[in-house]
Amino acid sequence: MRFGALGRTALIGLVASLVITGCSSSGEEAGGTTAASDMKTDLLIGQYPGADSAPLFIAMERGFFKEEGLNVKQEPIQAPQMVLGKLSNGSMDVILGSYATILTIQASGAEKFKYIADSYQGAAGAFGVMVKKGSTITDVAGLKGKKIGVNAKVGLGTLTMNPHLKIAGIDPAKDIQYVEIPTTNWLSSLDKGDVDAVWMTDPYVSQAKKELGATMLLDTMSGPTDGLPITGWAATEKWVSENPKTLAAFQRAMAKAQNIAATDRSAVTKVLPTFTKIPAETAATINLGAYPTTLSAQRIQRVADLMLDSGMLKQKMDVSPMIYSASQG
Repeated sequence: MRFGALGRTALIGLVASLVITGCSSSGEEAGGTTAASDMKTDLLIGQYPGADSAPLFIAMERGFFKEEGLNVKQEPIQAPQMVLGKLSNGSMDVILGSYATILTIQASGAEKFKYIADSYQGAAGAFGVMVKKGSTITDVAGLKGKKIGVNAKVGLGTLTMNPHLKIAGIDPAKDIQYVEIPTTNWLSSLDKGDVDAVWMTDPYVSQAKKELGATMLLDTMSGPTDGLPITGWAATEKWVSENPKTLAAFQRAMAKAQNIAATDRSAVTKVLPTFTKIPAETAATINLGAYPTTLSAQRIQRVADLMLDSGMLKQKMDVSPMIYSASQG
């Protein structure tokens, strides 16, 4: 597991140099903006209810946002596409999304994003295609002609499955029927037989094994997709340009929480049951991915290049302009 290795590379110096900028509620104007600092203080964050979001909840639980003068509320989402309207009109401020999904939206022109922090990276055993107990599908080739559940048809699940399917001689566009299933319905859909298999992430992978006797047919963080960047925090270009102080405060709070997630597994497993349906005993044994403490254009470029190879992007995309740096604020 790469959890410890990431901890050793944590940006301890960055975290140690954080300046706490608490704000008094008496100075707030309508709309959650503080008059003294001209900073938006009330934020709604869209989060994916999985291990990816653990740092957000660590930051909320430990008061890191409050220390920065922010009042943060969260909303579970299935995929960024479902809340584009909220992001565009400013009623939702920041979102956690798979890099594949955000890049797809960016390429389409539906919205323009900036990545403001990394969140989660793949690791063996934590992401894969699950089949129920007693399934007649015993290898990847057996998925031909089958229905596979995913949280988004254009997203991390399909991106990481397709290379493996092609290796097995399957054309994903012709031989597979992808079915969108909300994350919270993954287990029930597999159990009821609504689909033949479901692409899942842990902690749902572990829960499916324990409660359904399901097995992982394909580890989608192996071979051509080993260690792939998974999710990151993003905001619209408009929001970033209009809220530089708020953004800086959010980044400082998240940097502290991300460092904890990268170095202390117990902090992650403790917080997971508070925002997922995963029991504490399951959370303690799941396969966790890694929590990177730097935002790297080079790493995210790997996702864009894989998307191009898979036909999810029509032309090569340079992700560097999407990476926010303080000098842009």
